[in-house]
Amino acid sequence: MEEKRIVCCTSTGCIEYAPERYRKLGIEFFRIIVNYDDKDYYEGKDLNPYEFFKYEKTIPNPKEHLPHSAIPDYASIKATFDSIVERGYTEAIVVTLSRYLGATYEAIERVGKEYEGKLKVHMVDSKITCFGEGMLAIQAQELVNKGVDTETILKELEWSKAHQEFIGTCAKLDYLIYNGRLKGGKAFMGKLIGIVPVMHFSHEGVLEPFASAVGMKKGVKACIEEVKRVLGDRDPKDYLIWHNFTGEGSIDPYLEPEKEAGIVMNHEDVVASPVTGCHTGPYLAGYGIFMKRREDEPLE
Repeated sequence: MEEKRIVCCTSTGCIEYAPERYRKLGIEFFRIIVNYDDKDYYEGKDLNPYEFFKYEKTIPNPKEHLPHSAIPDYASIKATFDSIVERGYTEAIVVTLSRYLGATYEAIERVGKEYEGKLKVHMVDSKITCFGEGMLAIQAQELVNKGVDTETILKELEWSKAHQEFIGTCAKLDYLIYNGRLKGGKAFMGKLIGIVPVMHFSHEGVLEPFASAVGMKKGVKACIEEVKRVLGDRDPKDYLIWHNFTGEGSIDPYLEPEKEAGIVMNHEDVVASPVTGCHTGPYLAGYGIFMKRREDEPLE
């Protein structure tokens, strides 16, 4: 019997904030929880990212009133799996945010095992978050729609994971310090002299600084130099590049320098996840890069 397949993604993948063509693909979501003002919100369902980032800029004392995120609760994960089974699906490809960013992967995997015999669950750690994560789910769904077998789809996702990138800066260190990402003297000196961390996701799935610069101008320059290195002489038809951002105006410092460097976006900008904003505040901006595998590039 032919399997009826569905693709799922965690809400941090930003598909619901991306262009409408992606929202029409029928991808299912496991929603991560954001808590602020002592209230829980399911990301993507009852939390607008633009409003959330505006809210973050108005918090009088963010250190004492820090928004925080929580993994999807058991009831909501089970309800999603129940709905999938009730709709006749027998196989699910589940793309999650990097498991280094919390226990969401493990929580979904644990509940998925309860459906053994009813539903084949293929867990995929994206090793990234925001729209890079979402693009993996989109790729999976497009391949499902073409009738590509699941084993090949999973191999294609592994190739894409190994070639995806996020490269960005955080204009202010406040939230990184409040969340314990920067500590002690390093945090104090960073704020004092205006250090801007230049960050990326390692291929192990860890968001980490790979350089630092004094001032936003130099931070943006370092970002753009890294983007140029990553893209090399690859033809634009063989990759997608877009702006990922949190607060309004956060990509503005990039626009003129990237134009001067000859970097051209070939995908629409995508607002970042509120879960990301819990940890970076409304100050993160950068580039998402998703490589398209060429025929001359081996799958394995």
